[in-house]
Amino acid sequence: MIDYLYRLANLCRKEFLAVLKDPANRVILIAPVIVQTLLFGYGATFDLNDVPYAVLDQSRGELSMRLLARLDGTGRFHRVATLHSPARIADLIDAGDALLVLHFAADFDSRLSSLGSAPLQVLLDGRNSTTAGNAAAQIREVVANFNATLPGVASPPVTLETRAWFNPNLETRWNILPGLIASLSMIQVMMLAALSVAREREQGTFDQLLVTPVSPSQIMIGKALPAIVIGLLQSALVMLISIHWFDVPMAGAWPALIVGLLVFTVAVVGVGLSISALSANMQQAMLYSFVLLVPLVLLSGLATPVRNMPEAFQIATHANPLRFAIDLVRRVYLEGAPLDQVWHDFIPMVCVEALTLPLAAWLFRNRLA
Repeated sequence: MIDYLYRLANLCRKEFLAVLKDPANRVILIAPVIVQTLLFGYGATFDLNDVPYAVLDQSRGELSMRLLARLDGTGRFHRVATLHSPARIADLIDAGDALLVLHFAADFDSRLSSLGSAPLQVLLDGRNSTTAGNAAAQIREVVANFNATLPGVASPPVTLETRAWFNPNLETRWNILPGLIASLSMIQVMMLAALSVAREREQGTFDQLLVTPVSPSQIMIGKALPAIVIGLLQSALVMLISIHWFDVPMAGAWPALIVGLLVFTVAVVGVGLSISALSANMQQAMLYSFVLLVPLVLLSGLATPVRNMPEAFQIATHANPLRFAIDLVRRVYLEGAPLDQVWHDFIPMVCVEALTLPLAAWLFRNRLA
C-alpha cells in the first residue's frame, strides 16, 4: 500500500510539473479565469441601467411634461431626441439610437383631464426581446406611479406587493456569477485532462510509462488528481471574485459547495481522460474537447432555463454534468440550501463518473497492452 501511494504521489508530482513548469501555462491557468469572471460580471447582464429613448409629444401639455419628468427622474432613461413628426421614428429605431419612442397624441392632456384616461403609445425596438420587455415593464411602473398622483383617482381596493427571494433587486449578475463557478473551471479542467495523455504521446514520453512499474489505474489517478485540484482552486477563485469584488453574498455553507464541486470536477475529469485516451495527439484532443464543450455549456441552463428548451433537449441535458452543477451551486450559494435538499443533483454527476472513469481506465489498459 505504501509503495502504491508512493508511485501515485510521484505521478501526481510529475503531472503538476508538466503543467506548471512553463510560465505561460501558469498564466493561462489563472488569468483567463479572472478576466472571464470580470467580463461576465460586468458585460453579461440583462439589467437595464441606461435606456435611450425619444419623445414625440404632440400634446405639449402639463400632464405629458409631468410624466416625462418622472421618467427622466428615474436615472435609467435618458432622452436622445425630441421629435416633431412621426417620420423620424423609424429611422431612430432602425439605427439603434433609441430603444423606445414615447408618442403622446395631440388630445392626451384633454382626454386625461376630462375622461380620466388617455392612451400612450410606446414603440419598442424588439430585435432584443428581453431588453424590450424589461424596458416596457419599467415604463409601466413609471406610468402606474404617475397615475397614483393624479387627482380624483381612487386607490385600488387590492394592491399587489411583490418580493423577490434570493435576489432582492433582481440583478442578472446574481444569476450569472454563481453559474460561472462551475462552468469556467469546467472548461480548463476538461482541457487539462484531455491533453494529459495526448501530450505524452505527442512528446514521446508516453512510451516511457510502459517500462515503469505503475499500473493503468495509477496512471489514470495520477493524471486526474492534479486536474481536480486545479479545478477546485479555479472555482474558489471565481467564488472569491463574486463575493468580494461584485458583492454577491453567499447564503450557503462552504462544505456543501465544496462537496458538490468536487463531485462535479471528478465527472469532468472522467470525460476529459476518456477524450485523452481516445486521442492520438494534442490537436485531436483539443478538437474533441471544443466540440463537446459548446453543447455542454449551451444546454447547461447557464444563460437560458432548461425548462424553456425543447423536450428532446431537456432529456439530453440529463447526461450533462454542468446542468446539475450549476443548479447545485446556485441553490447552495443563493438559497443556502443544505446537501439534503440538493442530493438529486449528485445522481447524474455520479452516473457520469461511473461511466467515464471506467471507460478511461479500460482505454488506458488497451493502449498499454
